[in-house]
Amino acid sequence: MQYINLLYILSTVLLIIGLRRLSSPATAAKGNIIAACGMGLAILVAMFDPIENDQGNYALIIITLAIGSVLGLVFSKKVAMTAIPELVSLFNGFGGACAVAISIIEVYNFDAATSIGARATTYMALFIGGVAFTGSLIAYGKLSGKVNDWRSGISSYFNLIWLALCLGLIGYEVVAMGQIEYLPLIILAVSLIYGFTFVLPIGGADMPVVISLLNAFTGIAAALAGIVYDNMVMLLGGILVGSSGTILTVLMCQAMNRSLINVIVGGFGGSTASAAGGPEGEVKETTANDTGIMMRYATNVMVIPGYGMAVAQAQKACKELDKSLTERGVNVNYAIHPVAGRMPGHMNVLLAEADVPYNKLIDLDDANAMLSDTDVCLVVGANDVVNPSALDDPGSPIYGMPVLEILKSKNVIVLKRSMNKGYSGIENPLFFHDKTKMLFGDAKATIEKLNEEVKSMD
Repeated sequence: MQYINLLYILSTVLLIIGLRRLSSPATAAKGNIIAACGMGLAILVAMFDPIENDQGNYALIIITLAIGSVLGLVFSKKVAMTAIPELVSLFNGFGGACAVAISIIEVYNFDAATSIGARATTYMALFIGGVAFTGSLIAYGKLSGKVNDWRSGISSYFNLIWLALCLGLIGYEVVAMGQIEYLPLIILAVSLIYGFTFVLPIGGADMPVVISLLNAFTGIAAALAGIVYDNMVMLLGGILVGSSGTILTVLMCQAMNRSLINVIVGGFGGSTASAAGGPEGEVKETTANDTGIMMRYATNVMVIPGYGMAVAQAQKACKELDKSLTERGVNVNYAIHPVAGRMPGHMNVLLAEADVPYNKLIDLDDANAMLSDTDVCLVVGANDVVNPSALDDPGSPIYGMPVLEILKSKNVIVLKRSMNKGYSGIENPLFFHDKTKMLFGDAKATIEKLNEEVKSMD
């Protein structure tokens, strides 16, 4: 068995190295391959080290591996950049479903000799996996626009009831040792319902936090399943994913000025407008020619990317505009808000695809410190992360959330298709501010036009 343990350690080391290299765009591709090799090795080792009393089932394992590999390859080739958050949600859901399947099989193999610890671990894996499964499916539906928000003043109370009921049933089942035959299925049903009601009321502006939390749930469920099967790689992999997801969730909560308990009971965030009647004022429209002149003769330009950049696939056009301005002595940077887009790191991945140098991506605090020296802020499809209501409107759903304070800059240009409120549904008084000018149209076509204007001034 020593060689089995050595191979498990090797696969774990490969997984850790791969995850570490994913932290930088320059090493992410190789990191992904290394991590995949580690997981592939772990699967092979697990097949040579079958579970006690296992029937083999090698043919079934190979068939399911082949199906999963083909589906993963097809999805990764076809998925659009804008659909990455939906794909991540589905992957989280699949992870939760695996934990549910493992747990259900194991709870019906319990006997009188099964320890309380093993029972508690398995039922927690069942609970967390169930929440991750239905929660991720609802998140997928909301991100893809197939599921609308459902908001109610009592939704948080319902979630607390489901949560308390499920934990109470788990506690009873662990102590009573299987006195009620169908209780595991009832626990599963309540877990699935809680996952559904937990995500359904959450507003669009808060979805990145929920995606991060569901990712953490999936990792924790995998770690618990690793304990159930005494599998070191599954345990360590789950711990790495669960802990990193939890840390990221806490950081995202801080970025959104939310508490973790708000996230767990659901019902936070929202899509309601802030103040009664919404912001008022005159919208000032500008042209590509005027904006091009302004940017060409600026010293510092800050680009604020949002989900609209991903939708328009404008990242490469933006990189070309960046190149033209830089060649003419303009200093161009990108202000990245932690929750910009639909998932954590969405904008980083988007700009990395266009080979934007990573040192040009400026974090929230550093960007806010640089904005007073910025001549032009170019907002490309962002809404909530630049909404000044977060700073000065106590009635706004995002009040208190740290945002990019772009009104500190000298000029603000907002690229939008229309005055639509966007995905979150929150009004933005920035669009009516004296410093702001709106440049309407498709973001990619508009940025290409700006680039032509800049080049024409030589």
